[in-house]
Order: sequence, then C-alpha cells, then structure tokens
Amino acid sequence: MTSTPNPTAALLVIGDEILSGRTRDKNIGVLADFCTETGLDLREIRVVADDMDAIIAALNALRAGYAYVFTSGGIGPTHDDITADAVARAFGVDLPVDDRALKAITSRYVNFEMTPARLRMARIPVGGDLIENPVSAAPGIHIGNVFVLAGVPVIFEAMLNSLAGRLATGVKLGTETVDCWVGEGTIGDELGIIQQTYPTVKIGSYPQFGGPGPMTQLVLRSADMGALAEAAIAVRAMVDRVHREKDITPAKRAK
Repeated sequence: MTSTPNPTAALLVIGDEILSGRTRDKNIGVLADFCTETGLDLREIRVVADDMDAIIAALNALRAGYAYVFTSGGIGPTHDDITADAVARAFGVDLPVDDRALKAITSRYVNFEMTPARLRMARIPVGGDLIENPVSAAPGIHIGNVFVLAGVPVIFEAMLNSLAGRLATGVKLGTETVDCWVGEGTIGDELGIIQQTYPTVKIGSYPQFGGPGPMTQLVLRSADMGALAEAAIAVRAMVDRVHREKDITPAKRAK
C-alpha cells in the first residue's frame, strides 16, 4: 500500500549574525518540530547573508522546488532588514505600506510614534497577506507559497503556530527508536537491507559517545504506520540477535 507524500517544505534563514556565529539559530529546531507535528516534510535549510541578490536567488530556487518556503529574519525596522524588499523583488511586485499592517502595529501600543524606521515593518508586498504576530504586533508576510517570519525565536514560533490552520498538511510522522550496543560498522550491512525492504520508512543511524562502550541509536520515521511497525520489528530482531552473538546483556550495558 502506498501513501500520498506529505507536502514538502524548506527554510531560508537570513542574517549576517547567524553566519558570523554571533547568534545561535533556534528557529531551525522549532520549524522541524512544527513540520513533524503537522505532517510537512522539511527537506532543505539554507542560510544566507543580508544580501539582496543572495536572498532573491535562494528564495526563487526554494519556492520553485518545494510546496512551502518559510523564512526567518530581516523584517525588523533597521537598514539591514531587507527581507521584505527581497521578497517583493522576487515576486516582481511593489512594496507599499499596508493599511492592515499599519493598523495592527498602531492599535497595539498607546502613544505610539510611527517613525520612518517602524513604518518599514508595515510594508507588505502587493498581493500578500498578513501573518499574525501576537508577541509584538508587527506582522509577517504570506505571499504565494512563501511565509516570511521574524527572526526573534519567540516571535518566529508564535507566527508559525498561527499558520497551523492555513497550511495543507499531511500525515504526522510516527517515530520508533531502538538502542543498539554495538558500533555502526557491525550492523550497517543488515540495516541497509532492512531499509531497502521498507522504502517508506526513513531509518537513521546515530552513534552515541561518552558511555562505557559503543552504542548506536537507530531512529525510524514514517507516515505509514503499518510499515513503521514492521520495520521496527525487523530492526529490533536484528539488534537482539547481534546482542546475543556479542553476549551483550542488560547488566553489561549498565556498567
């Protein structure tokens, strides 16, 4: 039995501060969790500098290749916040101040001075919709299959959660984890055969370090619950046999 693939997604992280190491990106993990929970298949992540041509090129490539593209960063009030400009150019549309965005910002604060810098955050590409920002009011942008979100992690996550009902999502991925107390080289060949037998199940092998001996964590993921269960049984049977052959008992693992 075959299942319909989940919609694909990509993330474009924008910002010199990410590439310089000054800021440690947290939004990648948040989006990965969101995609897993909502049935999106996150396939690619790119990081680009605050460079107009680089942002446009990356955005056009990603939006042509995936069902959804999320961006993070570069929609604040300062001169280097150029994501909205790049998105407008990528879509070939103007970038005026949007009355809806302006209202969302000004209605949030009392005695709010709309400086030219703050006004930048009310610009929305023609044809774009707003993405609600319950944290600081300045909205994100939805245009085509692109969702432009803030880079500040708490705002990014809040904006992302507001999109849950607006996306055509798929089947939530199921996960099974099997611990194997040998190195990858011992089980690699058999694990490859199991992977070929269950092509709808993604089987990852992750070495763990710092324990008394070699240990490999095997993680199986799939939207096909039946295939996932069968593959997990096959992997556990293989691991149990290897443990018996190597005389690796629970007591020895605990040492």
